[in-house]
Amino acid sequence: MPISKELLEYQKVDGELRKIEQEIAANKDRKMYMQAKKFLESAKEKLEAQDRHAQELKALRDELIVRAEETTKAIAEYADLDEMLEESGGDLSFYKKNAQALLEKLRTVKAELNRLISDINTASEEYDKFKKQTIAMQKQYKEYGEKFKEVKNSRAAEVKEITERLEAIGKKVDPAILERYQAKRKERIFPIVVPLNNWLCVCGMELPLLHRSELAGGNMIECEHCRRIIYMP
Repeated sequence: MPISKELLEYQKVDGELRKIEQEIAANKDRKMYMQAKKFLESAKEKLEAQDRHAQELKALRDELIVRAEETTKAIAEYADLDEMLEESGGDLSFYKKNAQALLEKLRTVKAELNRLISDINTASEEYDKFKKQTIAMQKQYKEYGEKFKEVKNSRAAEVKEITERLEAIGKKVDPAILERYQAKRKERIFPIVVPLNNWLCVCGMELPLLHRSELAGGNMIECEHCRRIIYMP
């Protein structure tokens, strides 16, 4: 399909809209707002993960405490070892070996418990730090969200005027071509419709011989590299 002056006019006016969009996107208030927004979108999931981890650590701690108490009670039974031997006539070395094994078990459990307490303290510090960061980001989100809204509102009249011009011009453009144009616009391609220059696209891609006759006949083709729409001026 041959290029139309209405399509080129549409792109020219669209360029004015794109310039405003870029200026708004580069606004520092928007950057702060988007930074907070992105953080908060993942904050809930991270806080829930930290909470699950804390519950797991607590369960391990409770288990170790029970094991330590049970082992301590078992060791206490050897407090009256001499009397036990007098009554039963048992082997002293056997009882000493059992008591020593229980002491080693208690030491191991206490060492595990100490390491776990250290892990719990670290997890608690990380949770508190992240919670404070979340609160700060919530404040930033609200503050800069309002500022960014003011920025958009300050350009709303310009955007409305340009949009209305685009709608008027768009009615004169072939619907299929306009749909194709707008699809590429969403892909952040701009300019979308470009003139051929020495058989080169604006991206530097040389047009294959196969397509040159199409352009020479007044038709438009799509660049195989950057996907822009090329026409011969």
